[in-house]
Amino acid sequence: MSDMPAEINACADDWRAGGFALYVHWPFCASKCPYCDFNSHVTAQVDQARWARALSGEIARLGAEVPGRVLNSIFFGGGTPSLMAPETVSAVIEAARAAWPFANDMEISLEANPTSVEMGRFRAYGDAGVNRLSMGVQALNDDDLRRLGRMHSVAEARAAFDIARNCFDRVSFDLIYARQDQSREDWRAELKQALSMAVDHLSLYQLTIEPGTAFGARHARGGLRGLPDDDLAADMYLETQDICADAGMPAYEVSNHAGPDAESRHNLVYWRQGDWAAVGPGAHGRLTLPGTRLATEAHRAPGEWLAAVEGQGSGDVLRDGLTLDDRALEYLLMSLRLTEGMALARYESLARARLPAAKLEDLQQMGLIRVDAGRVCATDQGRPVLNAILRELAA
Repeated sequence: MSDMPAEINACADDWRAGGFALYVHWPFCASKCPYCDFNSHVTAQVDQARWARALSGEIARLGAEVPGRVLNSIFFGGGTPSLMAPETVSAVIEAARAAWPFANDMEISLEANPTSVEMGRFRAYGDAGVNRLSMGVQALNDDDLRRLGRMHSVAEARAAFDIARNCFDRVSFDLIYARQDQSREDWRAELKQALSMAVDHLSLYQLTIEPGTAFGARHARGGLRGLPDDDLAADMYLETQDICADAGMPAYEVSNHAGPDAESRHNLVYWRQGDWAAVGPGAHGRLTLPGTRLATEAHRAPGEWLAAVEGQGSGDVLRDGLTLDDRALEYLLMSLRLTEGMALARYESLARARLPAAKLEDLQQMGLIRVDAGRVCATDQGRPVLNAILRELAA
């Protein structure tokens, strides 16, 4: 007989609706992009063998905490994971294989930049077990690549893409739009060019100016000119949805588009609120243990993280238990980003309450959501104002 509270016990297996994944954060970059607010650090030398041992040790620790689970995906994020030695990537994958059984359709993704140094490693990553590459192209315009602080040219991006397509069955790449001095016509032409290159997946993000970044500081001084106003950015978003859908790559999430069955399985674990183990500096995870679901966070500074792993046997700086209300809110916030939306019964099980019927009715009347077959989904009209919908439902 379990001695955990009945309401927690009833939700102990909730994570299974999303699956189980491993996130590996590689914090090092060759340079810091001015728009980037990720935990990334520029360094000239990295002891790859030492980092491989530390990451593998963290995976073994987490494997002992949640043994026997089927692992659905591994994602190498950063930073710039394509600066990892292939031997380091291989060691991490083998550590994961020793910790958990792999799903038959295992997805192992690695983020890469299209510089000549990094594209030279692509085939070796495939040999190590990576089967999906996510390329940070960001723009198909050399002037804008320079503005964004990217170290590659459009020609290099195209060359890298051709190599990646020959090395991996699944290839995605990122583009940023609503850039300085970019018109709707510019973006339309660039997006159609991207779609002509695409294999099965595109991530398309509006440029956001984040505090603590070089762009944030420049914008605060009034020096970041030519950014589109809100109306133009919204028009670009709506046109993006139409063009991608017409090309057979509709949105399955606010910023992500895929062909049939080509969605990022790893990111779906996040948005469907599965569990994920997270290793590496600054990595955030979610783990369901008997009686609780934990939010985990690792030391952000690479040196501190490495010292903690080697000296204390854990890189975590935070392990907070989440209440059912916390979990219900996270499910609401994440699932409504997906085109498939949210399962009402699952939300109600976590929240121990129903979403207010009057608010759901009002939002339906405004054409912003659809409630059907036990699910709540944002409509095409609702997705551009999703934050407002979420504020209304979470209040």
